Amino acid sequence: MRSIWNGAISFGLVSIPVKLMNATENHSLSFRQIHAADGGRIRYRKVCELEEKEVSGDEIGKAYEDADGSMIPITDEDLAALPLPTAKTIEIVAFVPASEIDPLQMDTAYYLASNGTPAAKPYTLLREALRRSRKVAVAKFALRGRERLGMLRAVDDVITLHGLLWPDEIREPDTVAPGADVSVRDAELDLADALMDTLGDVDLDSLHDDYREAVEAMIAAKVEGGGASAPAEPADTGGKVIDLMAALESSVRAARKAHGDEEGDEGGGEGEGAEVTPLKRPSGSRASRTSPSGKSASGRAASGKSASGKAASGGGRGGGASAKESAAGARKSTAKKTPASSSESPARKSTAKSTAKTAAKSASGKAASSSGGRGAAKKSTGGEAGKAAKSSAKPAARKTAARGRSSA
Repeated sequence: MRSIWNGAISFGLVSIPVKLMNATENHSLSFRQIHAADGGRIRYRKVCELEEKEVSGDEIGKAYEDADGSMIPITDEDLAALPLPTAKTIEIVAFVPASEIDPLQMDTAYYLASNGTPAAKPYTLLREALRRSRKVAVAKFALRGRERLGMLRAVDDVITLHGLLWPDEIREPDTVAPGADVSVRDAELDLADALMDTLGDVDLDSLHDDYREAVEAMIAAKVEGGGASAPAEPADTGGKVIDLMAALESSVRAARKAHGDEEGDEGGGEGEGAEVTPLKRPSGSRASRTSPSGKSASGRAASGKSASGKAASGGGRGGGASAKESAAGARKSTAKKTPASSSESPARKSTAKSTAKTAAKSASGKAASSSGGRGAAKKSTGGEAGKAAKSSAKPAARKTAARGRSSA
């Protein structure tokens, strides 16, 4: 890396010899002007207006143009005689937090390298002091014939110098801001925050100049004898934005979809058709999701609970299985007798439902009574006691029937 300036950093009474090197480079492709008819090169020639002839670089000097158009010659000796203490020195004038430097003032960046072995120790001292204090140094230096303002900061193991514009070189944005009073609602700010959170961070190393790569590919195709590539389709921006809230919501959904495509599904086994999480509007309520049949999830849960309650009350311990089988058989027979169709009236549907419920209840009751009878028979001490009870019950029943007929 070639140095473009040699000097020293003035740090109080400490002097650090350094070399200045460009920290950035321009990768933009430059084009030459040609004569379109024959491809001849167009060149700019430096011609003296008085003699009307071309002059070489050795014959060209500098001059200041006065307000009346007259030229005042300025020589290199005149500039060298000016009192410029920063001609070969980067003079640190203050240490301030980096937040106090307006990014609008940032200009070209340079690397500062220690010049020689004796400079390694003070160079490292200044670098570590900048890093530990979390501050930057404001300095003045001279480069290419004029004094400049700069900022020193520690980047990894190197001290960098950023050229700064002078404060009076920053224009005031008087006519740039919107003229009319514009109010922004909290709901719009919430959606804007959601969009910012969805886009998240970016690795700056992953960004590159797509346009330059396309130009290079086009030039390579022309060198190989191919024609120009087909123009790319312009991106569909959706036209004119009318509803700001709708545009923000669409942007958040698109960002979430792109984020999911890049980092994979975060739902843990969801398919490709997984829906994007619906946005919550800052104001208002959202209707509950309903199934295609029109029943809500809560309604389905309630009907499930009531069905389980009916099944539990249908029979005892011994007859629970038979009650379920009888109820299922009753429903099947009722469904066969009254098939459901899309053309049935609501009255016929409700009649079929009530018939099925009645059959299920009666089947459950029979199963419960049969299970209860079997349980009582098991609890009796013997068959003879049961027969005696039945025989004693028959005369009593006959007497009761006779009393009823006589009274009638």
